[in-house]
Amino acid sequence: MMDLTNRLLQMQLLSAIGTVAFAFSGYLIGVRKRLDLLGIVIVSLLTAIGGGMIRDVLISRIPAVFFDYTNLGIITATLFVSWLAGLHRREGSTVTRLFILADSLGLVAFSLTGAEAGLTLGLNAFGVVLLGFVTAVGGGVVRDMMVNDIPFILHQDFYGTVSILVASGLFLMDW
Repeated sequence: MMDLTNRLLQMQLLSAIGTVAFAFSGYLIGVRKRLDLLGIVIVSLLTAIGGGMIRDVLISRIPAVFFDYTNLGIITATLFVSWLAGLHRREGSTVTRLFILADSLGLVAFSLTGAEAGLTLGLNAFGVVLLGFVTAVGGGVVRDMMVNDIPFILHQDFYGTVSILVASGLFLMDW
């Protein structure tokens, strides 16, 4: 069995990966929707931290972003690098592929971190899977509603299924 310190470090790494991925996907959506700079920042921020904030409210925990600047720094760096790379000037299939890659990576990373939060609290399988699911899809749902799109989760079957399978797999491996 993995010791608690290693498990926490792995979850912090997964959280950072998910934050980068979802901030990047939020950036791409903001650019595609032709939002101004503040709009892009807000959409990216909410995509990256929205699901974790919803999860934290569900488990009566004050979101970590209110105490720790790490995620805000990660989001700022991601937006800056995305801007430097000139992604706001590109269109077409490359940007679409980058969005799908980033969103998929964030989905898996946050499914695991949300499920781990449930395991840490000693929740049953339903609680663990629900926290993984909410953490993974919550920010994307907020993002999509902010830009007046039907949330991705409601019209892309595989998206939610992947989150459920990943969180369930972590529960089973822990059990």
